[in-house]
Amino acid sequence: MPLSTKQKLDVIKQFQTVDGDTGSPEVQIALLTERINRLTEHLKGHPHDTHSRRGLLSMIAKRRRLINFLAKVNKKRSLVIEKKIGLKDDAKN
Repeated sequence: MPLSTKQKLDVIKQFQTVDGDTGSPEVQIALLTERINRLTEHLKGHPHDTHSRRGLLSMIAKRRRLINFLAKVNKKRSLVIEKKIGLKDDAKN
């Protein structure tokens, strides 16, 4: 199930680095995380939906690649977005 336009705009506003930012790695990671969370909930109720599971794995891999790219460019920004979306806890670092 795709995100509605309003939900997408809310995520973009929350994670944008400057006004009008829609394509920064932070925004892309946040949007993918939102889609991953929704699809995970769907798969809990439909465990045999293998096509959606494959799409989920693809999104997870894409998010990981974006985080790795951001870590190469700016490690601090990478750590901040990981904490913000809940991939890392403050206690671990």
